[in-house]
Amino acid sequence: MSDTPVLEIQGLTGGYSLNRPVLHDVNFQVGTGEMIGLIGLNGAGKSTTMKHILGLMTPQKGDIRVKGKKREEDSETYHSALAFVPESPLLYEEMTVREHLEFTARAYGVSKEDFDERSGKLSALFRMEDKMDSLSIHLSKGMKQKVMIMCAFVARPSLYIIDEPFLGLDPLGIRSLLDFMVELKAGGASILLSSHILSTIENYCDRFIVMHQGIIIAHGTLQQIAEQAGKPGAPLEELFYTLVQGRV
Repeated sequence: MSDTPVLEIQGLTGGYSLNRPVLHDVNFQVGTGEMIGLIGLNGAGKSTTMKHILGLMTPQKGDIRVKGKKREEDSETYHSALAFVPESPLLYEEMTVREHLEFTARAYGVSKEDFDERSGKLSALFRMEDKMDSLSIHLSKGMKQKVMIMCAFVARPSLYIIDEPFLGLDPLGIRSLLDFMVELKAGGASILLSSHILSTIENYCDRFIVMHQGIIIAHGTLQQIAEQAGKPGAPLEELFYTLVQGRV
């Protein structure tokens, strides 16, 4: 594992208003080949943290570095190193599935040979072979979510930011996504994954970050989280409940 974190957040304070920040002195790192679970209640600050990483929001205080670079120092290097899967699919209605993948591949400089191999594998993995030339307006919500996931994975950035990816996916789609993320991770990719389905991500993430009301209240491996919660051996759902129940 590289000594330089793929993602490093130091002292991040930010939100939609200077007078009422959502995030308060957030600090964490994502190393090479790590899958980190970002968990918390609605409004805990997970999506706001992701928006700051993506450059959609500007920190009030603190620094965010991707592969050692801040966005204002080298925007091209910063953004080319990450891909994002949002909670709600956002597609162009009059573009086909294939055209979405091709558009993304060109943006990331993916060669035609790599595109053909990756798009073929992804369409088979997510059972979308017969939908590749369908307009997105004709797809179900679950299929649209699969297209967003496929677009992110047709590129091969260093860091994936994935926000609630399981919404709308069928059980086979969820399993395919998890297995593919494990494969990407084994190849050195890093993943910051937000999800409410704690029982699903418990055995896949290397570490967890528990956020509540804009601060990190626990972080570490499942064992370390259990120690912080005072419940060794308990499942992640129980640990999370124990950590936040007195703070709501």
